[in-house]
Amino acid sequence: MPRLEFFFDYGSPYSYLANSRLPALAERTGAEVSYRPMLLGGVFKATGNSSPAVEPCQAKRSYGALELRRWVDHLGVPFRGNPHFPINTLLLMRTAVAAQHLGVFEPFHRVVYPAFWAEGENLGESEVVARVVEKAGLDARALLETGADPEVKAELRATTEEAVARGAFGAPTFFVADEMFFGNDRLDFVERALLVPAELGETAEEGEIR
Repeated sequence: MPRLEFFFDYGSPYSYLANSRLPALAERTGAEVSYRPMLLGGVFKATGNSSPAVEPCQAKRSYGALELRRWVDHLGVPFRGNPHFPINTLLLMRTAVAAQHLGVFEPFHRVVYPAFWAEGENLGESEVVARVVEKAGLDARALLETGADPEVKAELRATTEEAVARGAFGAPTFFVADEMFFGNDRLDFVERALLVPAELGETAEEGEIR
């Protein structure tokens, strides 16, 4: 089974769009998706990169907003600009790691992305995070307390550092084995990379039969 690593931060709108495409991609390719929460602010700091939201060129910033709307319309996902953006996602991403530790990442992940990018919640605030996850039937107190655990904090930091060490400079970043792909618009290439080993295997089997 091929493995696709998805390095993401909930504060990235293109990570939200990419995330909406992953179930279908996994079904087509048979890939296992490994969700790797990282801190995008830490990636920016380590690499000298910055958010498109602070792009100094007004024309480029305006075009970026247009391109985002085109992708939203193309994919047909619920979306509205978060009025609290940019949000410090440190608490949220630690809580994502906590959700993995507690075995509730799937329902956590399923509710957080729409809360951020379709409902405009201020997920930089602990009480808002608690309200959102409680709506999904999760134990907010356990999640937030686990997110404050030094082991969880260290894991988020290590994952962020790993992403940078492997070449990441933003989100979403994908890895198929050691090959990196950046951006929602690179998922066609990701899919091809996931399918190539299977295609090679089929070719080898056909050659053996002949």
